[in-house]
Amino acid sequence: MEIGRRVYFDKTSGTIVQITGERSGDVEEITIEREFELYVSLSERVRDTVDVISVDYGAYAQDFIEGRLTGIDPNKKELLFSYPDPETPGEFTPPQPALSIQVTLLKAQVLAQSDRSDFMEELIAEMALMVYQ
Repeated sequence: MEIGRRVYFDKTSGTIVQITGERSGDVEEITIEREFELYVSLSERVRDTVDVISVDYGAYAQDFIEGRLTGIDPNKKELLFSYPDPETPGEFTPPQPALSIQVTLLKAQVLAQSDRSDFMEELIAEMALMVYQ
């Protein structure tokens, strides 16, 4: 069995309160209620002030390896990461959506643009045929 991590955060600010680790093998899933009993950082909080994002096992793997989770956008419920800044060694970028998500969105945009280009080429070819007939 594979169990993803949970990211608990302050509903208002997006500040991370607790991150649980991924687990695999012969493990059982622990409920959110139980984690509020197990983790001091959660048990000290008023339950209504904390929200949670459940992350599938293996999701954001590269983002967690290369960057660091810095917070949550509380409006979008989106993980925000900082990555090493290639132009300033030792510094990190400002918090941003996961690069893996940004890459996926860019690929979708490129494919959509490519589909539009193909459509336009076909349309122009058909119009040229109609004009010369």
